[in-house]
Amino acid sequence: MKKTIALFLLSVVGLFAQAETVKLGGRGTLTVYLADNWTFETADFGDRRIIKITPKGTNVNAHGELTVTFPETDRFDTKARLKMRVEIDAMKFAEQSVEGKARAKEFSLGSGYGYYCNFTDPDLVGKPPQAGNYKTISVGIIRLAADVVVEVAISADGFSSDPYNQLLGAIEGMEFKPGSGR
Repeated sequence: MKKTIALFLLSVVGLFAQAETVKLGGRGTLTVYLADNWTFETADFGDRRIIKITPKGTNVNAHGELTVTFPETDRFDTKARLKMRVEIDAMKFAEQSVEGKARAKEFSLGSGYGYYCNFTDPDLVGKPPQAGNYKTISVGIIRLAADVVVEVAISADGFSSDPYNQLLGAIEGMEFKPGSGR
């Protein structure tokens, strides 16, 4: 069901889409597709690339951030190791959330594999949206290759909200093309 929704969103976004392609040196490229009502801000720090995704208007309260790193050692060579790392890293959010525990869900990806955990801020439940103050957050990690890892954070006002699903669809629909320097 979730995959169907993500594919539908990607097909609709395709009508009004923009693409942000990030060069990863000899490791390849990463392309993220999203509707025109979002902006991309990409920064290259040499050892990592950061992609910030924000809405163009003030009527949407959501934010996405991808941090692409290039580890020398492949610590996530199995799905089980990656899932465990995501749940351990997410404990800091779990302790202060409605959920109370980090339960990793698998991303539906075209290449690589990854997991994320969802958390709800108990102080914001039932309150109207506040700009820059998000009710929900999803954090996770995607392993695209042994030396290409993406840390993911999606903040929004709900897991079923349209902005959240657009960001999740963009992440699950991103394309990784390995480079010749592999």
